[in-house]
Amino acid sequence: MAVDASLDARIREWEERLAASANSHPPFTLTPAWWQERLLHWATNDPDFRVKLLRFVDVLPTLRSARSIADHVRQYFRDSAPGIFHTASGLASQPVFRPVLSRVVRRGVFSMAQRFIAGESPEAAVPALRELARDGVACTVDLLGEETLSDVEADAYLGRYTVLLETLSANAQAISPLGEQWSSVPVVNISIKLSALCAHLEPAAPEYVSATARERLRPLLRLAMRQGAFINFDVEQYRHKELVQRTFAEVITEAEFTDFPHVGIVVQAYLRDALEDLGRLKNLAQQRGAPFSVRLVKGAYWDEERIVAAQNSWPVPVLERKEETDASFERCTEALLAAWPHLRPAFGSHNPRSVAQAMVKARNAGRQIPDIEFQMLYGMAEGLRNAVAAAGYRTRVYVPVGRVIPGMAYLVRRLLENTSNQAWFNVGVTISSIAEASPPNEGRRRQEPAFRNAPPAQFFEPDIREKMSASLARARRGFGTTYPLLVGDRRLSDRASSEVRYPAEPATIVGHVAQAAPGDVDTAVTAAREAFWDWRDLPGYERREILNRAAQLMEHTRFDLAATMVFESAKPWYEADGDVCEAIDYLRYYASEGERLSEPQPLGDTPGEHNEYFHESRGVTAVIAPWNFPLAIITGMSVGALAGGNTAILKPAAQSPIIAYRLLEILRDAGIPHGAVQYLPGPGSEIGRALVQHPGVDNIAFTGSSAVGLGIIESAARTSPEQRSVKRVVAEMGGKNAIIIDDDADLDRAVSGVLVSAFGYAGQKCSACSRLIIVGSAYEEALERLKNAVASLVVGLPDDPATFVPPVISAEARDKICGYVESGRMQATMLVQADISHLNTSRARDAAYYVAPTVFTDVPLDSPLAQEEIFGPVLSVFRAVDFEEALEIALDSRFALTGGVFSRNPRHIDLARVAFRTGNLYINRKITGAIVGRQPFGGLAMSGAGEKAGGPDYVRQFMQARVVSENTMRRGFAPEDGA
Repeated sequence: MAVDASLDARIREWEERLAASANSHPPFTLTPAWWQERLLHWATNDPDFRVKLLRFVDVLPTLRSARSIADHVRQYFRDSAPGIFHTASGLASQPVFRPVLSRVVRRGVFSMAQRFIAGESPEAAVPALRELARDGVACTVDLLGEETLSDVEADAYLGRYTVLLETLSANAQAISPLGEQWSSVPVVNISIKLSALCAHLEPAAPEYVSATARERLRPLLRLAMRQGAFINFDVEQYRHKELVQRTFAEVITEAEFTDFPHVGIVVQAYLRDALEDLGRLKNLAQQRGAPFSVRLVKGAYWDEERIVAAQNSWPVPVLERKEETDASFERCTEALLAAWPHLRPAFGSHNPRSVAQAMVKARNAGRQIPDIEFQMLYGMAEGLRNAVAAAGYRTRVYVPVGRVIPGMAYLVRRLLENTSNQAWFNVGVTISSIAEASPPNEGRRRQEPAFRNAPPAQFFEPDIREKMSASLARARRGFGTTYPLLVGDRRLSDRASSEVRYPAEPATIVGHVAQAAPGDVDTAVTAAREAFWDWRDLPGYERREILNRAAQLMEHTRFDLAATMVFESAKPWYEADGDVCEAIDYLRYYASEGERLSEPQPLGDTPGEHNEYFHESRGVTAVIAPWNFPLAIITGMSVGALAGGNTAILKPAAQSPIIAYRLLEILRDAGIPHGAVQYLPGPGSEIGRALVQHPGVDNIAFTGSSAVGLGIIESAARTSPEQRSVKRVVAEMGGKNAIIIDDDADLDRAVSGVLVSAFGYAGQKCSACSRLIIVGSAYEEALERLKNAVASLVVGLPDDPATFVPPVISAEARDKICGYVESGRMQATMLVQADISHLNTSRARDAAYYVAPTVFTDVPLDSPLAQEEIFGPVLSVFRAVDFEEALEIALDSRFALTGGVFSRNPRHIDLARVAFRTGNLYINRKITGAIVGRQPFGGLAMSGAGEKAGGPDYVRQFMQARVVSENTMRRGFAPEDGA
C-alpha cells in the first residue's frame, strides 16, 4: 500500500506522539490495575493458562457457593499455572480456606469486569459517564445481556434500550463534554445489536429478520428522534452481517426516518469484503438523500470467525494476519473519507498508527477536526484516548453497561483481545510498518486434510439463497412426475403407483412412484448377483474414482436435491442442505475406506513364508432406508456396501422414494453398473420383508424403528437351504436421548442447544433430545428461558427459509405424536405448547401435518413420555439434585444412542465421559448433526447393531476378511525380504 512520502512523514510524527502517550501511564505496583496487567501478561505468554483463565472467568458468575468456586479453582489451575494460582489451587482443597478464597477470587474477577463495564444499570453507569465528560470525552452506551432466545427476551431488551435512552437523556447535561467539536452531534448516543431484538436471527431469511426487528426498532427510533439521540447499529458475526445491513437500510429508508441523520452502522476492516461494504453504504446514503455515520473498526470476533470457517470448510471471511487487517483499515479509511458528505466517519482503534493515519488523511482530504470522530473501548488505551482528545478531536468511548453474569461474554472478548498475539501492543509493531503489509488475499492458509467435509451452504450469501430459490421453483414445476422401478437395465413403470404428497400441503402431489411386487425382488436379486462378480473384482481405486465422480455430480446438483427433500420430506432449508452434505461426505469417505480395506496387508516377518490379510466383498446388500434423512442415510448404507465391492438393492421409505430415485440416477451416471445398484420402492411389509428373507441377499442395512429393526434381525437369523452365507445385519435403531444442563452451564448455549436438538426438523431424528435434565440451582432460570424460547419457535412451511419447525411427515405420525401429548396432559404438567393456531391444523384430509412444540415437567420416570421414542417435537424435563443424580436419570433407558452435557465443571465433564455411556456423547453442543469422519454415529444397547456410520469401521461390515499364506522356502532357501 503506497503512501505519499510527505503524508507518511506526517503520519509517522503523529504516530510517535500518540504511541508515547499510550505508554505513559503504567499502573502502580501491587495495585489492582497492576495485578490485572500481570494477569494479562501471564495469559499472553502462556497459551494453556490463557485458555484456563478465560474459561474460569466465563464460569465464575454462575458459581453460587464458596465450595463451588474453590472446586473450580482447584480443577482449572492445579496443574500448570503461575505460582499464585497454583497456591490458590492448593488452598482450595482445604475447607477452612474456601470462604476467604471465594471472596478474593470473586472480588478480583468482578474488579476486572468493572474495568471494562461501567455499571450494572444505566443509572449506575452515570457517574462513570460523567467522569468521562469531565475529561472531554463522550460515550456511546452498549447494553450487555443474555443471548436473545425468545420474543419475551427481545421485548425485554427493547424495554432496556428505552430505559437507557430515557436515563441518558435525563442526565444529558451531566454527561456532555465541553468543547466546540461537540456542538453538532447529539449528547446521547447508544449502540444496539440486532441480535438483541430478534429471537430467530436466521441468516437464510433476511426478509423475516428485518420485518421482525423493525417492529421493535421503530419505537426506539421514534424515541431517539424525540430525545435528539443517536443510535448506532453494531455488527457482530460475519454470518449475520447482511441481516444487520439489510435491516438498517430498510428501517432508515422508511418514510418517517428518511431524514433522521443521527444513525450509524459499523464496518469491520478485518473482513475481506470491507471495502465493498463501504461502497454499498455510500450508495445507500446517496439514494436515501440524507447522511449517516459509519464507525470503522477492525473487528472483535477474529478467533470465532476463523474457528467457525474451519468447522464448516468455508473460506475464512477475515484477514488472518494482523498486518493485513491494519492495512485494510487504512484502505477503508481512505474510502470512508472519500464518501464524505454521504458517510460521516468515526474511527475505532487503539493502534497509534491507525489513529494517526486517519487524522492525517482526513486533513489531507479537506476534512476539519469536527468532521471526524475517534472511538475507543471503556477501560482500554486511556493514554491514547486522552492524547486524541487533547488534540481537539471528538473522542468517544464505547461503554458497556449490564450485569456481570451476562456481561462475561463481553469481558472474555476483551480479555481475548488483550492477550492475543495478534494485538498491536503484543507483536512489536514498528513505526509505520503497516505500509509493507501483503495484499489481503495472501494470508496464511490452513493445511488441507486428506478428507474434507462438504461445506454447508452459506445461506447468508444472497447468491446462495437465489440458487436455492431457483431450485425450489424447478422442483415445483416437476410436481406430478412418475418415477419407475430401476431393476437391472429395465425401467418398470407398468406397476401400481403410490402418491407422494407435500406434508405442508397434502393436497399437492409431489410425484407418483411405481411400487414393486414380490416378483420384482427375485428379478432384482438375480441381476445383483450377476453384476456382483465384476463389481467385486474391480480394483479398489477404480471403485473409489467412480464414487468420487458421484460425489461431484451430487455437489453440482446439491440445491436441486435439497429442494426435492423440502417438498417430499418437509425438510427446512438447513436440514435439507445438511442432508446433501452428509451424503456427499459418505461418498468420498467410504470410497477411500473401501480402497484402504481392499489393499493386502502383510503380516509378520518370519523367514520362508509370506502372509497377507485383506478384505473382500460379501455379496448382495439389501438397503432398507428411513424417511427422516432421506438422502444421507440411504446414501451412506448403499455406498458403504458399494465401496466394499458389494452390489446394492435400495428399498426407500414409502414417504421419501423420489430423492432415492435421484440418488440412483447419480450413482449410475457416475459409472456404477445398473445391476450393481437398483431401485425397488414398495411397501415395507411386502418388499422389505421379501428382501430380508431372500436367500440371495447376504447383507441387510437398516435404519428405522426398534420394532422393525429387531424383527429384521430375528428374521435374518433364520436360514434356508438355498443360502450360501449367514446374513449380516447392520441396524441403526431408536433413541430416547437426554441432555443434562449442569448448575454452572452457560444457559445461552445450553438452551439454544436444547432447542435445536429437541425441535429441529420437528424432533424427527433418532438423535433428537426428548429428555432434559436440569441440575440444582440452574433449574428455575433454565426452565423459564426454555419456556419462552419454545413459545417463540417459528413453525411453518418448509420452503420458507425462516421456518424452524416444519410439519411432521404424515397424518399417521401426527396422530401418534398427539396421542403422546394427550397422555402427557394427564400424567405430567404441560410447561408450554407453541401457538400454531395461525396454521391449518385440523384433522381434515387436506390439512397440513403440524404438531405444536410441547414441553412437559413433572414427568413420571416410568411413563411412556419418559421411556418411549416419540419421534416428534415433545420434550420432557426433569430436575436433579446434583450431577450424579442427573446421570442416573439420563441412563434410565433401554436406548443409548446420543447424550449431551452442558457444563463448565471439568470434573463433571470427565465423569460424563466415563459414565454417560451412549454411542455419541456431546459436550457443550447440540446432540444432533453428527459429521462424517469427525463424529461417527451409532448407538449402544437397544439403539443399534453394527459399527458407526461415518467412521473407519463401517465399510468393513460389508466385507469379509481373508488370509493367504504362502510357503516361500524351496529346498532350504527363501527369497530376501521384499523379493
